[in-house]
Amino acid sequence: MTGLGGPAVSVRAATAEDVPEIARIQIDTWRTAYARLLPAAVLAAATPERAAAEWTAAVLRPPSSRHRVLVARDQEWTVGFVAFGPAEEDPYGDPPGTGVLHTLLVEPRWSRRGHGSRLLAAAVDHLRADGVTRAVVWLIEGDAAATTFYESAGWQPDGTVRRLVDDGQTVREARFHVSLEGEA
Repeated sequence: MTGLGGPAVSVRAATAEDVPEIARIQIDTWRTAYARLLPAAVLAAATPERAAAEWTAAVLRPPSSRHRVLVARDQEWTVGFVAFGPAEEDPYGDPPGTGVLHTLLVEPRWSRRGHGSRLLAAAVDHLRADGVTRAVVWLIEGDAAATTFYESAGWQPDGTVRRLVDDGQTVREARFHVSLEGEA
């Protein structure tokens, strides 16, 4: 979309220059939107330095050309991001042609403006172009906002649940999926 003075909102591939904002958005979002859903130890371990190192690797040295990080922009501000790629071999038996959304975050103060939908649509477009026919995402149980967002986009829980244990604390996640076959 463009406004009178140029691009108002957009989604594009992340660059090294985006990493500090991606890390900041992740940490700020986790500490505000996920404060009651994630263990305190997980939140405390999410430092700007650690997040920046992980996002630098994801942006500059992804595991394959099919792993991507995209950012959402609103005028001159980076307001969200999505990371996705093909499913790795895992104990859940994802069939060939499955893609995974690793994370999609929009800074809470920029929510409800369509940025999440644009990020999701762009990720789905890339996954389809890579031959992916099914996509999955893991959502923290109790995250009503994310559940509502994905369900409104046609994603549904598939009944698979996993437990992530960090420092003796457990986070339960439910897997949602959507078919990418059919209309693009």
